[in-house]
Amino acid sequence: MDKNTMIQNLARESHEKGGFNGAWLYAENGEIVSKGALGFRDPEDTLPITEDTIFQLASVTKQFTAAAVMLLVREGKLGLEDEITKYFPEIPCPGVTVRHLLTHTSGVPDYFDDADWFINIWEEEKRVPGNDEILRFLRETKAKPYFAPGEGLRYSNTGYNLLALLAERLSGVPYEEFLQKNIFEPAGMSSTRCCHIRRDGVPFENYAQATVFEDGKYVADVDSDEDSDVVAFDGLNGDDYVYTNIFDMLRWDKALREDKVLTKEEQQLMYTPAKLNNGEDAVYDEYQGMTIGYGFGWGTGRDEDLGLIVSHSGGMPGVATWFERFIDADRVLVILINRSNPEEYRAVAGFWNGMRMIARDQEPEPIRTIEELTIKDPDKSKWESFCGRYEHPENAEFIVDTVWMKDGDLWAKAIDEDGDEMTFMLYPIGEDEFGRRGGMLKLKFGDGCLMFDDFTCKKL
Repeated sequence: MDKNTMIQNLARESHEKGGFNGAWLYAENGEIVSKGALGFRDPEDTLPITEDTIFQLASVTKQFTAAAVMLLVREGKLGLEDEITKYFPEIPCPGVTVRHLLTHTSGVPDYFDDADWFINIWEEEKRVPGNDEILRFLRETKAKPYFAPGEGLRYSNTGYNLLALLAERLSGVPYEEFLQKNIFEPAGMSSTRCCHIRRDGVPFENYAQATVFEDGKYVADVDSDEDSDVVAFDGLNGDDYVYTNIFDMLRWDKALREDKVLTKEEQQLMYTPAKLNNGEDAVYDEYQGMTIGYGFGWGTGRDEDLGLIVSHSGGMPGVATWFERFIDADRVLVILINRSNPEEYRAVAGFWNGMRMIARDQEPEPIRTIEELTIKDPDKSKWESFCGRYEHPENAEFIVDTVWMKDGDLWAKAIDEDGDEMTFMLYPIGEDEFGRRGGMLKLKFGDGCLMFDDFTCKKL
């Protein structure tokens, strides 16, 4: 299969349908199979993205924080089983260890659960809180622990803020400097740095501005009415705020394979998925039947044919990133995107999934927008019976609460894990099956019930 041609066609199709705006790279056995860039790095469409354009990594940053922790463990400055209160006795996190923070099994609440704490400082005190204030946040936050340490797995950016602060204090140098001298420079990542561009300004000439779609046009995240509060988080470290390009991410993969930063033994430890207190595997995600756990800054799983695969995604307003390494098969996939448009989410997700399929020697599925999937002149005779309120399943991060008819179309109200409500129109895409703009959610109505994800919710 000609992977380069498939990738080029996939990227072009996604871009033409308003989905992909960024750069990509795919390599096998250290050799680049496909690379490219499409779109613009500014909201005005005047500055084309090039292959060396710099992007924000968002949560792909976490693997660098985990690597920093491993270097400190090597030096004997901390242990994985050390309780975090040994170093920060003032925070209410009894029993939480360094390992818990690395694997998202700490139960420590994510700062996004109480984002107003940071936003209020930014708006009222006219300053961006620094990462050291994460300690004060944990003392004052209204958010509660998710569970006792080791009892579950739930993603928490706060844990990685604590790890970055720990690395800074134990090393005696700023976190940004620690990464530069101990990781980026040894790996040959000359275009990479940890910095805070919304707080301090942009240090790169070729930076891809994080851009969102609002009121019919693209705007920078900092100029958005809805997303400008990203400034309030720009002083944090550990979970985000590494900036780089596709070539430096390939250098990072090479540096890991050649043990330039971490030994094979250290990496193997990082790729080992966490276990819960009851001995069960802590499940982070699933993909094509493969169960994915979470190690130290990496989602980790094993494919029957390709062996060990580690990966991580990243997302912020106007930012979507993906970094996937096939350890045994010696492959690497990098996707860096700097625009988000909820109306075009399917084209982005289609590109993303198609790239992952090609990396697995599979034919990518065609990219289809919700309009292309929608059935023309659908049978609406049962739609009234779908209307009403539905029960809320336990442990669901997304709940469909109410369905109703409006002007001949079917609509729904949903509630996310933060309690925020959203309404959206349902598009018929199959027999009693519906989709929506701005997401891959599929709803299917049955006899007095509604099914989505793995949930079946009875009509109330």
